[in-house]
Amino acid sequence: MKTILAALAISTALSGAAFAQDAARIALLHGLSGSPLEAYSKQTHTGFEMGLEYATNGTMEVKGKPIELIIKDTQFKPDIARALLAEAYGDDDALIAVGDTSSGVALSMLPVAEEYERILLVEPAVADGLTGPDSNRYVFKTSRNSSMDMQAQALALAPDENLYVATLAQDYAFGRDGVAAFKSALEGTGANLVAEEYVPQQTTDFTATIERLFNALKDQPGRKVIMIYVAGIDAMTPLASADPGRFEIELSTGGNILPALAAYKQVPGMEGAIYYYYEAPDNEVNDWLVEEHMARFGTPPDFFTAGGMASAMAIVKALETAPDWETETLIETMEGMSFETPKGTMTFRPEDHQALQAMYHFKIKVEDGVDWAIPELVRVIEPDEMDIPIGRNNQE
Repeated sequence: MKTILAALAISTALSGAAFAQDAARIALLHGLSGSPLEAYSKQTHTGFEMGLEYATNGTMEVKGKPIELIIKDTQFKPDIARALLAEAYGDDDALIAVGDTSSGVALSMLPVAEEYERILLVEPAVADGLTGPDSNRYVFKTSRNSSMDMQAQALALAPDENLYVATLAQDYAFGRDGVAAFKSALEGTGANLVAEEYVPQQTTDFTATIERLFNALKDQPGRKVIMIYVAGIDAMTPLASADPGRFEIELSTGGNILPALAAYKQVPGMEGAIYYYYEAPDNEVNDWLVEEHMARFGTPPDFFTAGGMASAMAIVKALETAPDWETETLIETMEGMSFETPKGTMTFRPEDHQALQAMYHFKIKVEDGVDWAIPELVRVIEPDEMDIPIGRNNQE
């Protein structure tokens, strides 16, 4: 890894004029300071570099040209993200940019890609709107979207007319899009959504919210579940500490990074759906990632490490496959393109450029000696089991 990072540093120091012709310049724009989500960015960065290594067999070259990786800190601020993306396309002459971690920030970046007519690969932001009506043909997305989270979550809950659900989400694009997708996933199942609660993005006080959720569910006649959809905050601990079991209320949520999974020890047996857990996929790419990550860092790869690797592998596949690196050629190459990742094969849907991918139904297991709760695999949810709405028609 030290050799790879040194090569990246050397290539960064070379002149922009030379690389406009002689290198594959890729800009990685993520919030690296100023938010609890920065841990997600750092995992994505690690996974991205490991993905470049794996996809190029360690050469860090595509078609004989070196890869230059340009790192920019958006600070989780939309105005800074837009300015840095314009700088990456305009001053740095990046072929492709990757980002952002926050859905709200990533949404603000979409028009810049269209203005400069360069590709923006969204990773790891999740909101459906990133490939929705306000998106554009220059935007591709390797991260899962809200509909995948919620379609898989609904399948894990096995909804029917006996299910009564209240939702807890953050009040921004990620949370709002997630709940909207969950409601769509429940349509036609007979399940009942009885309450929606939204909290500030970095809230710490859930007292009043929990009371409203319990009041909405406690007198319902069937199975009662609070579905949590948050990022960067711990809602599990305050909810579990409030003893929902006294009202026969269950908790359910999707997966998360390993440190956050520690809070799931409070809910053994809980079922949900996860984007990635290092023991869930069974393929050569994931085997390499797990082995190398353990060797280099002493820990297994985490949730967003896999996403970072997937985005890098998509880019290398596109650059290797395209006859030239003009934007229009890359778009034509990437539409419908399949590529390997730690999660298995992903495919960019031509209509809206969302990467279709598997999800994983899990059941929480608590094991002595493991710092986090283990989302033990129940089954793989294949892409064709999920009805993911097409967000944007690319024939516009």
